[in-house]
Amino acid sequence: MEYDVVIVGAGPAGLSAAIRLKQLAAKHGSEISVCVIEKGAEVGAHILSGAVIDPIGLDALLPEWREADIAGKTPVHADKFLMLGRKAAIRIPNFLLPSMMRNEGSYIASLGNLCRWLGEQAEALGVEIYPGFAAAEVLFDDNGALKGVATGDMGVGRNGEKKDGYTPGVELHGKYTFLAEGARGSLSKYLISHFKLDAKSEPQKYGIGIKEVWEVPAEQHSRGLVQHTLGWPLDNATGGGSFLYHMDNNLVAVGFVVHLNYSNPYLSPFEEFQRFKTHPAIRATLQGGRAISYGARAITEGGWQSIPELVFPGGALIGCAAGFVNVPRIKGSHNAVATGMMAADAAAQALLDGRARDVLDAYPKAFAKSAVAKELKRARNLKPLWSRFGLFPGVMFAGLDLWLNQFGLGLPWTFKHGKSDALNLSEAKKSKPIDYPKADGKISFDRLTCLALSGVNHEEDQPVHLRLGDNSVPVNVNLPRFAEPAQRYCPAGVYEILEEKGRSGEDIVRFQINAQNCVHCKTCDIKDPSQNIDWTVPEGGGGPNYSGM
Repeated sequence: MEYDVVIVGAGPAGLSAAIRLKQLAAKHGSEISVCVIEKGAEVGAHILSGAVIDPIGLDALLPEWREADIAGKTPVHADKFLMLGRKAAIRIPNFLLPSMMRNEGSYIASLGNLCRWLGEQAEALGVEIYPGFAAAEVLFDDNGALKGVATGDMGVGRNGEKKDGYTPGVELHGKYTFLAEGARGSLSKYLISHFKLDAKSEPQKYGIGIKEVWEVPAEQHSRGLVQHTLGWPLDNATGGGSFLYHMDNNLVAVGFVVHLNYSNPYLSPFEEFQRFKTHPAIRATLQGGRAISYGARAITEGGWQSIPELVFPGGALIGCAAGFVNVPRIKGSHNAVATGMMAADAAAQALLDGRARDVLDAYPKAFAKSAVAKELKRARNLKPLWSRFGLFPGVMFAGLDLWLNQFGLGLPWTFKHGKSDALNLSEAKKSKPIDYPKADGKISFDRLTCLALSGVNHEEDQPVHLRLGDNSVPVNVNLPRFAEPAQRYCPAGVYEILEEKGRSGEDIVRFQINAQNCVHCKTCDIKDPSQNIDWTVPEGGGGPNYSGM
């Protein structure tokens, strides 16, 4: 199938790029054919974010979005920032926060619902959107330029045999192809390596965000309230924090982020989240309510110094595929929309000029002069300072830098991240096990209880999409050295270490992958200390089916 532009991923970046291309085509009286493929069963099914949205990007793309009936969209009316101790909480006055960390004028929203609405707008303009089709392979032309992608085969059994109903994948060729897969997308990862796009940038850094949506008693709900916290239950050396967003209809989004450069292999981000909810300052909102949705997703956190080259022959990285999240703002969707529009502007002009599969230099040039680049450059030192000095001194130094940056007086240099998150893990013998409390079933839950709220589903008789480079590494390397952290960092119970008896009565230790549990967060691909796990796309349509996330 031939198109002018093929876009992989129906998130805010991909859909904004598609809409912009059609807007520009109409403006110039031309035709630009655009195809968006999405691995989720429907647009929005795999979208998870906090989310508080800076409206600047959407206002530029579709100003009418403010009046649109988008479920969960709520103007921010109050903003609180707390430092948590084990039982107490101290509020940091808003006037002490750097301006970019404040949320006046922003909107609480379900990013999944917003993407569903954007999908409708794109289709109304003539964009072809194909949910349930996972991009499994990149395609190159004879000159080495990206010429498109191929979707995965459907109806393949676990051992590779073709089942009844087998359908081969489809090649989608484009004059330009945009990668909008979000954080740590499988094709984006491959192309960054293939074209050496990260040769001049720092390693990308990540966090794992875990989220639940609760329905709470009306008297505990405050529509439009945004609350963030730092501190407990994480220690001073472990980065992360929380959010609590009050939407319409007595719904509250509660989530927790752990930076994936943590060192203790016994740490479990899922258990830290469950423990966090028991804090009196959080329990007061959730008590008597019920959790109705659950999910998890990796977040790009490297910022300015980790942005790779954005373009290569035939294609571009947009949104979180390149990593435009502003960590101190805890926002990235506005930058995803903006970069999708910038890439679309560059591609539309190239198509009008009769070009194809060359390098869209106009996109990185536009980015360099944009508000996106300006805000990311201002925030560039928070993450490395936090990582280097810990919570209290690191955030204090970074906050001072953010304040001074408002007046053009910030630090003149850019701190480096140094190494990938996988290389930050300490050995088990040098680390202290963490004794997590048992779930109470009211405020805190176990993994499988939460997983039932994610809507996750995969066809069980299909090839395992979590591939090991060496099957012996989990038991022979990761277990003795790092107590096999996969069984703790995965928020969905995908990985287990099982101890069994062999036929002769001998003890056998086995690494089990429960791929059907996977919520596509990509944490395993990022944090495995041996970099032995490769996350690839499962059969299209599989995975979580998020509602209101």
